[in-house]
Amino acid sequence: MKCPCCNTETLKATKLEAGLSAMGCSQCQGALVSLLYYRDWAERHEPVATGRDLSAEAVNDSHAALSCPKCGKLMTKYRINGCQNNRLDLCASCDEAWLDGGEWELLKSLELSYLMPKVFTEEWQRKLRKEALETSREARLASRINAEDLDLAKQTRDWLKDHPNKADIIFYLNHE
Repeated sequence: MKCPCCNTETLKATKLEAGLSAMGCSQCQGALVSLLYYRDWAERHEPVATGRDLSAEAVNDSHAALSCPKCGKLMTKYRINGCQNNRLDLCASCDEAWLDGGEWELLKSLELSYLMPKVFTEEWQRKLRKEALETSREARLASRINAEDLDLAKQTRDWLKDHPNKADIIFYLNHE
């Protein structure tokens, strides 16, 4: 099997962790992980907090669409979280994930190494889109008002969120 990033290097058996085998590329340091083997490994091991914070420069990310080294089909990209731009690649046909160089360490530093299959769920991706939308909305408001007013607006929104008369209060506020 050839590396989906380099397209020249042959993938060789390697280990991401003790008991977690993968097929790795010696050139780009990427790894193809069978989610079947991953799930077995995750069930047998306890999550360990690393306490490390990886800089974005230490982690590679393939921006182009990748072909699965096993079946040749295009892999789908999934965002890891809202703070990193890295995306994991998944072949839904083979149930194999491609981790670019440094992404396993990134998952560990984010304490997601034991939750990798969740990253591939619609629920996870929807949560990330919602967080990104909220961050964008807040940034737009922050560009128009000062920080003190932004904090007051957030407090007001939090207060209104579960208020039993929320609709009446909003109606009142919108109709001077």
